[in-house]
Amino acid sequence: MSGRASAAGLPGGGPADEREPFGAQIQVFRSRAGLSQEVAAARAGISTRALRDIERGRVRRPRARTLQSLAEVLGLTGGELADLLDAARAGAPHGAGRPRLLILGPLALRRGRTPVPVTSPMLRRLLGLLALKHPEPATQQEISDTLWPSGPPGSHQSLVHTYVSQVRRLLEPGGGGPGAVPPPTVARTPTGYVLRAARNQIDLGHFDDLLDRAERLHRAPDPAAAYESLTRALRWWRGPVLADADPVLSRHPAAVAANERRVRAVLLHADTALLLRRPEEAVPVLGDLVNTEPLHEGLHARLILALASSGEQAAALDVFSRLHDRLDKELGIEPGAEVRDAHLRVLRQQLPLARHLDLPERLDRPDRLKRSVTGGRAVVSAGPVPAQLPSAAAFYVGRQRQLEVLDLLVPPDPGSRSRVVAVVGAPGVGKTALATHWAHARREHFRDGQLFVDLRGHSRLPPLRTADVLAQFLRALGVPPGRLPADEEEAAALYRTLLADRRLLIVLDNARDAEQVRPLIPGARGCAVVITSRSQLAGLVSNDGARRIGLDVLGPDEGRHLLGSIVGECRAAAEDEAARRLVRACGGLPLAIRIAGANLVARNAGIADHTAGLAGDDMLSRLRIEGDRRSTVRSAFDLSYDVLPAGAQRMFRLIALMPGPDLTADGGAALADVTPAESAALLVGLADAHLVRERPVGRFALHGLLRPYARELAGREEAHAARQRLFAWYLHRTEAAARLLRAPECAPGAPDPYAGYAGTEPPVAPVFPDRARASEWLDSERENLAAAVLQASATGFTAVARRLAESLPVCLSAGAATGREAPADLLTC
Repeated sequence: MSGRASAAGLPGGGPADEREPFGAQIQVFRSRAGLSQEVAAARAGISTRALRDIERGRVRRPRARTLQSLAEVLGLTGGELADLLDAARAGAPHGAGRPRLLILGPLALRRGRTPVPVTSPMLRRLLGLLALKHPEPATQQEISDTLWPSGPPGSHQSLVHTYVSQVRRLLEPGGGGPGAVPPPTVARTPTGYVLRAARNQIDLGHFDDLLDRAERLHRAPDPAAAYESLTRALRWWRGPVLADADPVLSRHPAAVAANERRVRAVLLHADTALLLRRPEEAVPVLGDLVNTEPLHEGLHARLILALASSGEQAAALDVFSRLHDRLDKELGIEPGAEVRDAHLRVLRQQLPLARHLDLPERLDRPDRLKRSVTGGRAVVSAGPVPAQLPSAAAFYVGRQRQLEVLDLLVPPDPGSRSRVVAVVGAPGVGKTALATHWAHARREHFRDGQLFVDLRGHSRLPPLRTADVLAQFLRALGVPPGRLPADEEEAAALYRTLLADRRLLIVLDNARDAEQVRPLIPGARGCAVVITSRSQLAGLVSNDGARRIGLDVLGPDEGRHLLGSIVGECRAAAEDEAARRLVRACGGLPLAIRIAGANLVARNAGIADHTAGLAGDDMLSRLRIEGDRRSTVRSAFDLSYDVLPAGAQRMFRLIALMPGPDLTADGGAALADVTPAESAALLVGLADAHLVRERPVGRFALHGLLRPYARELAGREEAHAARQRLFAWYLHRTEAAARLLRAPECAPGAPDPYAGYAGTEPPVAPVFPDRARASEWLDSERENLAAAVLQASATGFTAVARRLAESLPVCLSAGAATGREAPADLLTC
């Protein structure tokens, strides 16, 4: 197909915008804005004759102020204005002009229209990485990994500084002029280096600006103007991103994402060309990209339709045949529904020549919402297929079992397909990361797009109302703002109607409860819903058939791999034991590990030293990233704590004071001075919010970093009174067990070890009904009793500590007489 590129469609050989005279560019922009020369000139404050002379090329170098005025009138972007200023300076001396970086294809650097040779492989790698990351900084670790894929030398830091200096010299401008954009340069940041440049000084930035504009015009809708913007955007592509670079750079996540945006632009360009009855212009563009993406079914489906609509049915059928053979040989699968639909339309001569179908009558006045027929199915939109997923983390480790459960949303057999999966877990455990990682990996299964919304169930902002989310989704599906139903139930019904025959993925992030998400679950079997929440969402499981995935903290190996993906595997392997200590210090919490890793990279510190610096009571204060309010562990916990009722907040604060690893509802009742039933309800509520664990049933524990966080919240007087109640409860029950177990048959032939002990008087009602129940309670509380003795002694309750210590040997010797073995830690209390 590439042989057609020179005959039709987009011109090849590099960015067309660089060759276009500024007068011709202004004429294109004016036509796009729908203005006559007279109106445009009047609004810009110049004469019609002056504008006519500029457009016809009679004015070689107009004033920058004139171009600025025209840019405002014609609605140009900053990048488009910069291109006009460049074109106006085309008569400058040879070599003059601002540098421009080209990475949409082989790496190239130009100063004005003059190529600047970049021959050093190290400089090409560094320049390519900085341009890829623009406008974000590249970290020291990224730079080292890119420059030395096999591992950096000992002097790599000084070498990086040298290469950065050389890149700065390459980017120095050869000249300037009035209104010139500041030249690009490389600046140091706390974590590495960043390329300081205007977006239009990098072809990828220019492409993104044009693509954004095209998508906005499609939503307007304005297909003709969008098509013109897409055509100009795609002219910047000369091949895959950094096509001549090493794999470590050409496969960088930013390069992969840019190539995906190219695919998105080509798909939108093809759909718009078909809508405008210009299919022959989409053929060369699709043909070139199909060679790069030989298994992309969306591209092949549109190529089949474009070829057939251009009168080349044999070529269209040949494209289907070759894709069918390739999929069977390489993947062992048949083409998907989209390609099969396109193939059938060619065979039936049902070609997509911009036929329009109306929506129901209630949406049809005064301006009609249209459906464009593409690939044999109606698409309710004048704009692009929604693709709202946020960016996923560059590195993702572990969670294989959970990913397999999510894959139940996409099996080929509809009968075995799940419809809703809820990912639940504690704050910072990685729920959103898991959902977005999986959604990006499986997006090809959802040909009609992906919808995403942060419901703000746990946020500083108010939770989103269901009506607002429905309106947002309906607009994304193509319903004009003026035709949105005012009634929430009617909006939900329209939402379900539009999704009835589609395959969409809906990601509902950060849900507050089941009621917030239930109206957003479509009835269509082909749609899949992934929900993330800090609540258990038990109602969705019981009433809506949702599958629930409970996320826990990472295990030692997964946590270690996550840290290695952030700081560099070589660095983590060199300090493997220290890396594992850091993971343990973070409690296996992914958010804490990522923050600790980011700080390690920023400060270039040793892992062992950094771990030692985190130790102490204020560890949570150190697990934060300066200048980023979202990247703090304490802030994540605050969002869950702040929405709790007052009683649950108090129980959460107090349970952190327990001396041992866990607590029963009865122990919680003593701690909080409430009834056992009230205590059980509060603890179950905290478990539902994933702030405590219930393992095993009836025993509640605080895990990881939540315990020091909760302990910080308790006041001194509150903590003292709670400990006093809990120690008294432990003492009362321990002494009751001792009295019950000190019968002579506990140790035949031995004196009574409890004789003469002045303990508390037995209560009116017995604490334990029999010796077996007393012994069972002692077994379950062994660790807690040992810890209670130590904590009571350390916090000033020495009398209680002594009496507990005196009671325990009696209990344990009695337990030994009944065949129960006592642990060493209790015998030495």
